[in-house]
Amino acid sequence: MSDGTPESTPLAASAAAGTDSAHVSAGADAGSTALSTYPEAPTARFWARLDGPFGVGFMLTLGGLAALVLGLAISNLVTIIIYIAFALFAALGIDPILKRLERHNVARGWGVTIVFLTLTVAFVGILWLIIPTLVQQITQFVTDLPTTISNFQNSDFFHWLEGIFGTGLSGLLTEAETFFTNPSNIAKIGGGALQVGVSIATGISGLLIVVVLTLYFVVSLEPMKEALARFAPARNRPKVSAMTNEITDSVGDYLMGMVVLAFFNSLVAFTLHLVLGLPFPLLMGVLAFCITIIPLVGPVLYWIVASVLAVFTSPISALIFALCYLVYIQIEAYVITPKVMSKAIEIPGALVVIGALIGGTLLGLLGALVAVPVTASILLIIKQVLIPRQDAKV
Repeated sequence: MSDGTPESTPLAASAAAGTDSAHVSAGADAGSTALSTYPEAPTARFWARLDGPFGVGFMLTLGGLAALVLGLAISNLVTIIIYIAFALFAALGIDPILKRLERHNVARGWGVTIVFLTLTVAFVGILWLIIPTLVQQITQFVTDLPTTISNFQNSDFFHWLEGIFGTGLSGLLTEAETFFTNPSNIAKIGGGALQVGVSIATGISGLLIVVVLTLYFVVSLEPMKEALARFAPARNRPKVSAMTNEITDSVGDYLMGMVVLAFFNSLVAFTLHLVLGLPFPLLMGVLAFCITIIPLVGPVLYWIVASVLAVFTSPISALIFALCYLVYIQIEAYVITPKVMSKAIEIPGALVVIGALIGGTLLGLLGALVAVPVTASILLIIKQVLIPRQDAKV
């Protein structure tokens, strides 16, 4: 029966429900859109908050104290760091010898034993032969110093110098003679007998520590390089391993080359002093080895020192020595060094001088020795890592 109103059918009910749900969902979407477009309140970072100045100041103070304690710890450990650096570079210098023995089917363990026994026997033999003569020549040098200075003052060369610099030159030599012939002054330079004894004991203990560390580093050099490569991402490990091997091999060849060149310098200095009749040839040969092991600067420095000392004995002999040693420096620079250093990393001469000066200023002899291989390693990393990345940026 029809009363003028539409019938309520299931289809109509479902349509109405669908319409209502559509309105609800539209309203929810609009609400979510409005909420998502509404900017959230910015959260202030800890360091920018001003409502807790005490906490910020406390954290900053703790950071400063931690940095100060770390700096003091590093400064107190600088001697240990130097020992470790010496041992590491000694291990890198011995590694090329071990690799040559391995190519002749000698196991690395036996190679380490052979090398260390050979070095120990050679070191003890050199000390046994050199120390008595060295002590005798040093004593003779101090004893003969007044006579040497007196003979120099009576020479024509000294009178020529005195005519240029004035009569004060004679007084300067007299004061130098008085200073170096007075045992108390020598003791003051060394800090006293007790300080000299402490320095000798410290040097011997430091040498033993370096030898033990070198032995450990030589045995575990390959595992150390593998562990270092694992810090790099897996995709870069082959390149990092190759670069590490190239750097260590080059550093080892460089250090062995420096020892060979220093030995040649000491042999030339000893021969020249012996042939020219200059005093203390063995002492000057040992001094030449110690000075010329410094890269590039060492031979020139020894040339100056030895020439000046030779003047006090004979100006003519000193002039001949200076000319002959200068010729040898040129031969070493253009003939011997390229052959000895053929496997080492090539770096510009200016960087060698700058690196040696910076390293010597910071760490003394160790800094001068390691400055060149460190500089070469940095150049290698720049050439193989930084420059290819810059070239890829087009």
